[in-house]
Amino acid sequence: MRHLLVLGILLFFISGCSLFDDSRQMNKNAEQLAAEGAAAFMNKDYKDAVKAYTDLKDWYPFSKYAILAELKIADAQFQLKQYAEAILAYESFEKMHPRNEAVPYVINQIGLCWFNQMDTIDRDPSPAKNALAQFQRLLDQYPDSIHVKEAGESIAKCIDNIAGHELYVADFYLKTKKYKAALKRYEYIVEYFPGTQQSETALGKIPECTALVNKQKPDKK
Repeated sequence: MRHLLVLGILLFFISGCSLFDDSRQMNKNAEQLAAEGAAAFMNKDYKDAVKAYTDLKDWYPFSKYAILAELKIADAQFQLKQYAEAILAYESFEKMHPRNEAVPYVINQIGLCWFNQMDTIDRDPSPAKNALAQFQRLLDQYPDSIHVKEAGESIAKCIDNIAGHELYVADFYLKTKKYKAALKRYEYIVEYFPGTQQSETALGKIPECTALVNKQKPDKK
């Protein structure tokens, strides 16, 4: 009986503490949390901004600030360079609010998340390809957006990165005497990246590569 009494007292205090914490936290209304998040964001305290906006979104999902909170969570994660989390947050925002006026901005931000992960031409070009797809989607769906100019400049850099990677691989094949593979890469660059510096370089190497392919025995690659 005594053990049951002690257990009951412990449970009372535990639940009491929990209720106290919830009560303390819930004393912040939506406006206060929005202001707290905005202040933290302006001060570049992005982790605190994420917390404040997350609390706002979770506690007041029907508040007029809730949609703003969703967007600012993504923005704060972007500033923290947590690009995977930011992409998911931006994509969720677009899915939940497809007609919101911020959607063009969101698409551009998704593109920038990938763009900021681009590496040197000897590395995986997937970030550049993903960024290019998002920027192109922005141009196609929202040609009048204020973000179009920025997206266009980013597209040029993405293409340069992707074409550079293709040329790097082609040159590697040529160097290692895999002439057929090299020729295919050079021809691919010329076809899909016309007008680029990489295309001009590839075009100049095609005759040399073609001659080497013709000299090579049929059973060699």
